Formats: sequence, structure tokens, C-alpha cells
Amino acid sequence: MELYSFTIHELQEKLKSGEASSRQIVDSVFSRIDAVEERVHSYIRLMKEDALTAAAIADENIKNGDIRPLTGIPVALKDIVCTQGIPTTCGSHILHNFVPPYDATVVQKLRDAGAVFVGKTNMDEFAMGSSTETSYFGPTRNPWDLDRIPGGSSGGSASAVAADECIASIGSDTGGSIRQPAALCGIVGMKPTYGRVSRFGLIAFASSLDQIGPFTKDVEDCAIMMNALAGYDPRESTSVRAEVPDYRQFIGRDINGWRIGIPKEYYVDGIDPEVSMAVKIAIEVIEKCGGQIVDISLPHTPYCLAVYYIIAPAEASSNLARYDGVKYGFRAAEARDLMDMYKKTRMQGFGPEVKRRIMIGTYALSAGYYDAYYGKASQVRALIRRDFDEAFKKCDVILTPTTPTPAFKIGEKTDDPLQMYLSDIFTISTNLAGIPGISVPCGYTRTGLPIGVQFLAGHFEEGKLLQVASAYEKNAAIEKRRPTL
Repeated sequence: MELYSFTIHELQEKLKSGEASSRQIVDSVFSRIDAVEERVHSYIRLMKEDALTAAAIADENIKNGDIRPLTGIPVALKDIVCTQGIPTTCGSHILHNFVPPYDATVVQKLRDAGAVFVGKTNMDEFAMGSSTETSYFGPTRNPWDLDRIPGGSSGGSASAVAADECIASIGSDTGGSIRQPAALCGIVGMKPTYGRVSRFGLIAFASSLDQIGPFTKDVEDCAIMMNALAGYDPRESTSVRAEVPDYRQFIGRDINGWRIGIPKEYYVDGIDPEVSMAVKIAIEVIEKCGGQIVDISLPHTPYCLAVYYIIAPAEASSNLARYDGVKYGFRAAEARDLMDMYKKTRMQGFGPEVKRRIMIGTYALSAGYYDAYYGKASQVRALIRRDFDEAFKKCDVILTPTTPTPAFKIGEKTDDPLQMYLSDIFTISTNLAGIPGISVPCGYTRTGLPIGVQFLAGHFEEGKLLQVASAYEKNAAIEKRRPTL
């Protein structure tokens, strides 16, 4: 096996034993990128020179006995987290030339843990999308089938891990943007509890929903990444000062006697039959692990999509008002006056999906409509969160499909926004409630497309998720296939 195909924990052993160096691992990853990136398009920008410099430092540190959790490991960053001196575009023309003067907290945490940054990954513009088709830099393709989407908005981060173009990556999840592409690309993806991972330096889409999390090749790697990412940040106002455990201690523990909630509202007409069958088999595996299946109800689930598509666009309308061509980013040329410059900059700088959501959000916040739309949606959001609070009194974790279908074809839903939005129907509620969720591979369709199963837990119970996901991963023994790029 090539070095690029190993997990973080496997490479850690090779680095400690001297069987491999960070330089060799980084060279292996970039050789893989050279071979497949032209077809997959996971990246907006590669950082090879920086990566080689960091690898040299990592190898020197290893010689001196300074081995940190991610020393020498190649990691990719979604192009929504600020990187000092390196362009951060959010997949948008309006930020195509923006160079941040500081690092996001997660970038600094990963660097402190020893990670080597490979590049900035492609994404739906301003994280608004479920397919990575709205990027100004063109679509990313699913490594399992290049005619299909990798999911979104963190499709570049997911496809990079699935295609072995990095060992792990970072994404952001506002309504499923980590878990949905993880499922469609056959890897592990976690959305932590809101407030568990700092959002300082994350370019905002919807501030009350956004959360940063990892993509990895297996559950143990997810625990390693969470150890590096989680923790209180005084620079971030919604960061929570909560104790952070060693997440690796949850790997390999049994779940005998755990109550596994199955919400009736998530098993409805419209789920692809192969997805439904794979999730039913996953439930059987959990039962064999000692889990006790409990029927639960999340009665306000039918309102989640409507609530999300009021709250998220409203917050986006507010957050994206700062992109006006004055302070940074793209500025339209040949404007007659200041107002004309504002209009032309935003018209030329934003893509159709971003404009759509800004208009929806601006309308929802406008005088005479705020109470009827944003105010009412916020009230229903509280009921959705209460549903989960009540459900977790009856069960330890909840098991659901991650997505209603496998990856669909590129262009298949671009003319039907509602169908595109329905791609996140099983993930949106988690963001509205602020709870953590994880997607783990649970099988393949007859044509070889990956399928994911989702586990949800209460606030700040990422350890529980890693424990149940680890037990499932071990006992399901899903065939370890790789994309045939």
C-alpha cells in the first residue's frame, strides 16, 4: 500500500518507528494529487511548498522526540477557514483575492498539533449548497463516480479524503455539510456540538448553525482530530467552556445495554430502497453489539426544512452584507457612484444560489415580516430542540440514515432548488438543535456508491458518538473498498 492510503493512527506508528518520514508521506500524498486531482477537483489551492517545509520541521521534531498528535500528517482545509497569508475564497468570486491577516483558531490548533497543510479545498459558494456545484471555481466530482456529486457544501474536503489526496480534512456543517458529503463519499464525518469547536476565523454563513468538524478515513482518526480541534476559545463568543475528554478513550468500548433510538419520522416514503436496506442492516449490527432498539418520536421533524430555510438565509443576508467592494475582496469596475458600485459588486461577485438565499433572508427579516417568518421559525426551532431533549430521556443515541439517496448526477438537481434542499432532510435538525452528529459508512449500492448511517447524541456527548460509531465500524466489517480512480 502507498503511504497516502493509510490512516492517521497507522501513519503515527510508522513515524514513531522510523518506517516512514513526514517528507515521504507528504510526497506520497502529492503524487496522488498529481495523479487524480485533475479529474476530481478537490482543491481550490495547493500549498506544496509550505507542506514540504512543514514536513521537514516535523521530521526534525520526530528526531528530537517531539511527537505531537498530528506530527507530520497531511491535512486539508476547507476554503472557508482563514489562513494567514494564504487566500481564503469561500468558493466565491467576491473573495477570490482575499488574503486573511490571521489564522482561524482551528488552523492554529492543527498546526500546534503538528499537522502539515496540503491545501484549501473546494466548496459550495459561502457553504450554500449540497453538491459543491455552486463554487465559482467549478464543481468537485465524487471519486466513486466522476459523473456524480460528492455532496456539499464541504464536497472538496470529503472527496480529498476519499480519493487519498490527504489523510484527513476539515469542513464546516451548517445543515449537514460535513455528514452528507461524508456519507456520499464513503468516509467518516463529524459535526460537533455547537460551541465545542471554535468558529473564530470561520467565514460565517449562518452564525447560529455553523460548526467546524473533521473528515477522516475511520472513527479512530475522527477521535484524534477532535482531540486537536475541541476546546474553549475566549476569542469566540459562542465557544463553550466545557471539559474536553480524550476522545480516543472511547474507541473500542462496547455498547452493551445502550438504548438506540429510532425516530419514526426519519423512515418515510422517498428514501432510496438501497439506503433503507443498508440502514436496516446497520440497526441489526447495533443489536448484535448489545444495543437495545427503542422507538422514539421527533414530532416537529416535518417543520425542520422550512425552519432552516428561513433562519439560515436570514442570517446569511446579515452576514454577507459586509461584502460590498469597499474593504476587501472583489470590486466592480466602472461604477458611476457608491451605490452603483455596491450593486455591481454584489451582482457580479455573488453566484445565483447565494443571491437566492440573500433575497429570501432579506425578505424574511424585512419590516412587517420578521415576526411572521424569522420570529416564528425561531419559536419552532425551540420545539425541535425540545424534541431531542425528550428523546434523549428514552435513549442514549439516535440512529438515522444520513442521506435519503446515494450521490446523484452532476446537474441533476441544479434547476430544482427544493429537490436540492431535500438532500439535507436528515441532517438539518441536528444543526437547529445544536447537538453533535456523526456519519459512518454502512455499505454500498449495487453500482458501488457509498451509503452512510448517522448517529446523534446529546449536547457535548461526542464521546458517546465515537463509542457507538467505533463499535458499529468494528462489528459491521464493511468491505474496505477504494474508488477506482
